Amino acid sequence: MPPIVLPTLQQNIMNNSYFQNKTAVVTGAGGTLCSAVAIELARLGAKVALLGRSADKLEPVAAAIRSASGTALTLSVDVTEAAAVETARRIITKELGPCALLINGAGGNQMDAVTTTTEFSPEEISGSKPDTVRGFFNLNPDRFLDVIRVNTLGTVIPCQVFGREMAQLGRGAILNFASMNSTRPLSRVPAYGMAKAGVVNFTQWLAAYLAPAGVRVNAVAPGFFLNDRSRKILMTEDGALSARGQNVMAHTPMKRFGEAQDLLGAVCWLLDDERAAFVTGITVAVDGGFLGSSGI
Repeated sequence: MPPIVLPTLQQNIMNNSYFQNKTAVVTGAGGTLCSAVAIELARLGAKVALLGRSADKLEPVAAAIRSASGTALTLSVDVTEAAAVETARRIITKELGPCALLINGAGGNQMDAVTTTTEFSPEEISGSKPDTVRGFFNLNPDRFLDVIRVNTLGTVIPCQVFGREMAQLGRGAILNFASMNSTRPLSRVPAYGMAKAGVVNFTQWLAAYLAPAGVRVNAVAPGFFLNDRSRKILMTEDGALSARGQNVMAHTPMKRFGEAQDLLGAVCWLLDDERAAFVTGITVAVDGGFLGSSGI
């Protein structure tokens, strides 16, 4: 058995500079979680390309990075359009260098793909159904497909475009955004849960496929984090918990919602080819214990 060699302090300091001058591409970079990820990667020395549909949401993130002497490039891109993502890749490669780190955070849900009820009621298929009731049988299939498209193809296409570049160079790390909904179906959001379950499966598949190319692929599964949309669902106007928020809290052992900063340790570890060199194909839950608790 070879002798055990412990890392020296100097080696630890060197590891902390792993992200220095690497090009990181963050999709959905205008969102609450991925904006924090982008800012953290820039703080660690990465050159960050911020991708999203709305330039208005990207610019404040870029400004925060630049104000701290970091490098940020903003690109308004629909990640479900392969040609647009390829155009973005060419610009990024020219301006910042080839992608070494890909964070697929683009996604989301649509209200027309969300039920207003948590279980079947005869009311939803009755001739006198109120307009305010939307059960499974009343969901718009087109909006259902929109949710699946943005969360799945919005992950697959960047993996194709930037993953190809990584494979050519023989290195890189991809991080996909799954959800606690990937493994535990939540009421009211069938399309979103279906899509996020697909992200976990795809992450495992792509990890095995790209291993010979030297590219690692993992995912994080955030629990209940507050943003503008979820705050309206989980909290009341006076700042108290809504009925759904109370239900969530009853199943969360840590008894709080996640904050963007809570995600950064897991994200940076999974992206780091030194600290996570032998880690690929996994999904790390960052959920305050939600998936481990039945609430009983």
